[in-house]
Amino acid sequence: MLRTAQFTLFGFMLLFALPLGAHALVQWQTSDFSRSWRSADWSSTGTLPPAARNPEAMVRVYAARVGRWRGIFAVHSWIVIKEAGGGYERFDKVGWGSPIRRNGYAPDGRWYGNEPEVVFEARGEAAQALIPKLRAAIDAYPYADYGDYRVWPGPNSNSFVAAVLAAVPETAATLPPTAIGKDFPTDGRWIGLAPSQTGVRLSLGGYAGLTLAWVEGLEINVLGAVAGLDLRRPGIKLPGFGRIGV
Repeated sequence: MLRTAQFTLFGFMLLFALPLGAHALVQWQTSDFSRSWRSADWSSTGTLPPAARNPEAMVRVYAARVGRWRGIFAVHSWIVIKEAGGGYERFDKVGWGSPIRRNGYAPDGRWYGNEPEVVFEARGEAAQALIPKLRAAIDAYPYADYGDYRVWPGPNSNSFVAAVLAAVPETAATLPPTAIGKDFPTDGRWIGLAPSQTGVRLSLGGYAGLTLAWVEGLEINVLGAVAGLDLRRPGIKLPGFGRIGV
């Protein structure tokens, strides 16, 4: 029993505590934790062309570090949809105002001053085929009312995007391991298929869990922090740092 406890503690320190501590030091040196919500930059990054110059359909999922000390641990994610010949529409789940916010910010905007990364992209006919399914999943999200937002362990902004992607598994997309809340079981099930439907997932209400799937890889969730391996694109997943690999 003692040996098992020692091994468990060692594993926790190696996979969770040390990476988070190291990333905290990195963020402390490179980020401005004093930056307030009002003083942060929320402007467009200019990485999306004007809709008038880009007539084809497009779907993108973005993720960007959240503000202040929470950026050590987590990112915020959102969905951008563009119909063929139409304009960009951005969908976020937020903890204030309208829970599912449409076009509250620039589609490729910074989040709390942090540059976003593209998690998933589809264009042209492939995007146009996905859009009706994504819209239906957004409309059917079960935590869309006032008061339904909870920062940890969910349902939060990442729970929303993860649920939409799970409803459209043909995207073969998964959020980064730093998307705290992505493993919250919005369907109420603690055991079942992984969101991508390419494996299985066990989730203890988002507080802890295990996922083994081709798209998600091997992920161990402890209090929302994720460590594991990317099987599809070889790499490792570390709390704070996210995915490191090819």
